[in-house]
Amino acid sequence: MPSLREIPEVAALRSGRGVIRIPPETDVPLTPRVRRLIDTAAFRRLASVSQLGLVRLIYPAANHSRQEHSLGVYRTALLFIDRLADDERFAAIVTPADAERFLLAALVHDMGHWPYCHPIEDIGLTDLPTHEQFAVQYLSQPEVSALLAADWDLTPAALVELLDGKPADAAGRVLASMLSGPIDVDKMDYLMRDSLHAGVPYGRNFDQKRLIQSLCLSESGDALAISDKGKTAAEMMVFARYVMFSEVYWHHAVRSATAMLQRAFFLCRDQLDTPGIFHLGDAEMERALLDASAGGPAGELFAGLFGSHRRLYKRVAQWSVLEDRAAYERLARQPFGWLVELSERFAAAASQLVGEPIAPHDILFDAPPMALEVEFDLDVHYAKEGSYRRLGQVSPVVHTLARQQFDDYVKRVRLFAHPRVAGALRDGQRWRAALETALA
Repeated sequence: MPSLREIPEVAALRSGRGVIRIPPETDVPLTPRVRRLIDTAAFRRLASVSQLGLVRLIYPAANHSRQEHSLGVYRTALLFIDRLADDERFAAIVTPADAERFLLAALVHDMGHWPYCHPIEDIGLTDLPTHEQFAVQYLSQPEVSALLAADWDLTPAALVELLDGKPADAAGRVLASMLSGPIDVDKMDYLMRDSLHAGVPYGRNFDQKRLIQSLCLSESGDALAISDKGKTAAEMMVFARYVMFSEVYWHHAVRSATAMLQRAFFLCRDQLDTPGIFHLGDAEMERALLDASAGGPAGELFAGLFGSHRRLYKRVAQWSVLEDRAAYERLARQPFGWLVELSERFAAAASQLVGEPIAPHDILFDAPPMALEVEFDLDVHYAKEGSYRRLGQVSPVVHTLARQQFDDYVKRVRLFAHPRVAGALRDGQRWRAALETALA
């Protein structure tokens, strides 16, 4: 039986031949069967879907695609397998066939994403497909499924089981934790790559090489863990993720654009060809949204995002657990429809206070979605002691940042308003009286 390092894709790490170059000066080895897969229409579509979507309105160089990210995740997955091949417990559980399934899942993990996928999913519309359901559709296309069978002896269902994170076998559980867990191939790439393209240092300030070298199995043997030599690198990764959320993903202007997109989509959802538009790239979907919403309130919002002139709503007020715990807890993690109704009541009250009409779509409440971020904690193996401890127990950084507080301190509740009325709402803090009336 071949070893993990004899898998053609893992062996290609050292060949230096047949590579594709992605930032930052990184060579991704491509075997013939990987090349055949990334040349399919389903995978090439990811080149037209941006990784960060609306972030580029604030960080204009953040134009990298989900195709680039997928290749980066795939290369990181190769490094994971190459390292864990030396771990006797891992090699005893994970066969080369299992590892190949993991590598393929890493490569196609974003295949079901559409433009602006996560903000739209956060609205919580029950009649829309999830990006996981879209992934099944693309993996089941004849062009793709034939390659999975012929080149990898795999079915779409086998990949979906791993991507869903609910495999029944021990090897599958270990590999699922490597795809989606505290330290996974996805986070390790997107933190670095998003930071690079946004032009900020925060997501690159952790020692990726040291972290990978420390990988091992948890005490229970069914999840990824690290040795104590990787503890500091893991702490830095936790902090990198925290700062990237604070300064990039939940930057107030990014969230203004996100709130505009969500409200506009919510308003015109019945006029949209869904899920048809989700098969489009960024530019085509933006045009479809503008066309479907023209002449209405949603069209005004979409034009501020995708039209000839950028016009983002202005921040009027914001709350975190530090700034106003009572207000934060009243507004955070509410259903999106409830926030829309609140903005409608607020607009009516504010119109009376300001003395001019304020339309319901002139007011946007942006709040953390109902689902919390995944808790960042894992086993740390102290080989000399022969013991395992949870990272949150031995690291004050992780204990503080990686639990529910992560959402509460980074993901603020914000009130945004159309630039035409934002100043009037700030004057004398009129927004406070309007909010009290709206919440009564």
